[in-house]
Amino acid sequence: MAALDGLPPLRDVIQRHGLDAKKALGQNFLLDLNLTQKIARTAGPIGNHTVIEVGPGPGGLTRAILALGAKRVIAIERDARCLPALAEVSKHYPGRLTVIEGDALKVDFEALAPGEPVRIIANLPYNVGTQLLVNWLLPKTWPPFWESLTLMFQREVGLRIVAEENDDHYGRLGVLCGWRTHARMAFDVPPQAFTPPPKVTSSVVHLEPVANPLPCDVSALERVTHAAFGQRRKMLRQSVKSLGGEALLAKAEIDPQRRAETLSVEEFVRLANTL
Repeated sequence: MAALDGLPPLRDVIQRHGLDAKKALGQNFLLDLNLTQKIARTAGPIGNHTVIEVGPGPGGLTRAILALGAKRVIAIERDARCLPALAEVSKHYPGRLTVIEGDALKVDFEALAPGEPVRIIANLPYNVGTQLLVNWLLPKTWPPFWESLTLMFQREVGLRIVAEENDDHYGRLGVLCGWRTHARMAFDVPPQAFTPPPKVTSSVVHLEPVANPLPCDVSALERVTHAAFGQRRKMLRQSVKSLGGEALLAKAEIDPQRRAETLSVEEFVRLANTL
C-alpha cells in the first residue's frame, strides 16, 4: 500500500496508534493489501460514486477505495482509537474522506449522500453485519439509495445470503436477499489475512438491487418466513399452523406436505400476499 498511495504500511500504522483489535467490537483488521484492492474492485466502477464504508478501523480498505479513484468516501467508525489513523488518510486525500464517529446501527444512511450515486463497501464488524444488511434491504423507498453492496461476512453468513431453495443454508435471509437483490459470492478470505486471525473463513458478497421486486408486504413476508423456517424440518401445514395452516396454503396453492426449504422466493411472496 505504501507504493500505491504513499502512506505508511498498515502494520506500522496499527503499531504506532496502539490499535489492538477489540473482540467486543467485532474487529479483525484486514492487512492483506492485495485483498483490500480486490474487495474495492469487486464493487465495480467507483470514480463517480460516493462510497460508504462501515468499520474502517485503521483504514486499510478505505485507502484501497480512495486509491482506486472513489469520488468520496464516508466512513462510519465506532472506535475512537482509530480516528487519528483515519485523520492521516483524510489529510492525504484532501476533501475526499469524511469520517463519522458513531454506531452504524443508529446512522441514517439514506441522508448521508442524497442525490448522489452510492456504493457500500465494507468489511463489516461480525457482531452487527447481518442487521446492517437487513436494514439496507428495507429502506424507505425502492429502488434503494445504494447501487450495490460489497460486504464481507463470516462465510456461513455469506452462504445464507446467496442460498436458494433446496439448499441447506436457505432460510429467512436467503428469501429476503433473493426477493430484493441479485446476490453472489465473490471470493473467500482466509483467516491469516487478518489481525488477529478469526477462527472462521470470511467471504465477500456482492449484491445489486432488483429494479422491480415482486410486490409484497415486508411484515407479512417476515411472519411467514419466521413461521416456516422456525420449524424447517416439519411440513408446512404444521409450521405455518399459527398463520392459518392448510387453509392458508390452499389459498396460496402450495402443497401442505412440502417443507420450507423447498419453496422458492416467488412462492414465499405468494404465501405472504395470501396472508
